[in-house]
Amino acid sequence: MADPLFILAPPRSYTSLVNAMLGVHPQAFGLPELNLFTVETLADLWSTRGKNGQDISEYSTRKHGLLRTVAEIYAGEQSTDSIQMARHWVNRRFHRTTGEIYRELVDAVDPLITVEKSPAYVVNPQFMERILETFPNAKFIHLVRHPWGQCKSVMNLLQLSALVTDSIDYSGDEPILDPQIAWHDSHINILEFLETVPRENYIRVLGEVFLEHCDEQLAMVCDWLGIRSDAQAIEAMKHPESSPFSCFGPAHAALGNDPNFLRKPHYTPFRPSKLSLDEPLPWRPDGRSFNHSVVALAHDFGY
Repeated sequence: MADPLFILAPPRSYTSLVNAMLGVHPQAFGLPELNLFTVETLADLWSTRGKNGQDISEYSTRKHGLLRTVAEIYAGEQSTDSIQMARHWVNRRFHRTTGEIYRELVDAVDPLITVEKSPAYVVNPQFMERILETFPNAKFIHLVRHPWGQCKSVMNLLQLSALVTDSIDYSGDEPILDPQIAWHDSHINILEFLETVPRENYIRVLGEVFLEHCDEQLAMVCDWLGIRSDAQAIEAMKHPESSPFSCFGPAHAALGNDPNFLRKPHYTPFRPSKLSLDEPLPWRPDGRSFNHSVVALAHDFGY
């Protein structure tokens, strides 16, 4: 069985694009966000409670990726009928562990390497530990985006996610929503987790470098994985739109990824702008810049 590859990064870190690019390699099978390791059993993934304790699982989008994956693998398409089939597939496995479910999916596409990124995994170290318990030889890419770019993107598009990941600064007179807290804490979680992983099983990739020097970075990752890095394979990976998951799915399973990526799932040549670590942050009304701990971590990563 081919060992799966997981991309570890907080949201808005180029995860959708990088995952899709690697996932269309001729020897890989890129997955949407499965979120499986955030819970212990499949039933837990299907049971979603709102703030008042009411069951809102019917409206939850966190299961869309799994439904689309099952439909694609076992029916060869994503349609209303195949999504219904996927629901029956799930119902028959409701009380299995998520590790067992994930292993079944990996076996189903073997010898292709599965590639997944669920940003929710990095919120809690226990989630990443479940990955390693299920796949002791799994490979990991620690994907990093400059804190200015990642935080600004979060504030522009996903303010709710900043709230969910405890990004509230209570140090002043008034609480301030500040996504740098989640940027820092997520990467600390990843670094501490990777200390438990054999050194040859993980690499760190700077998102801006990856997208600016695409051919070289793709070849580097392929060589590390031990898969083809010839010109044909590199060219295939520069077309993430060819993934069956790089578009909206059918009704009741439309997502499984960032909607913005699903609208424009293409790679375009990238030249990053120079970003600051010491200027006032536009989302902070008090004019403060990045915390010292964020600046130090960004420097450690090479920014």
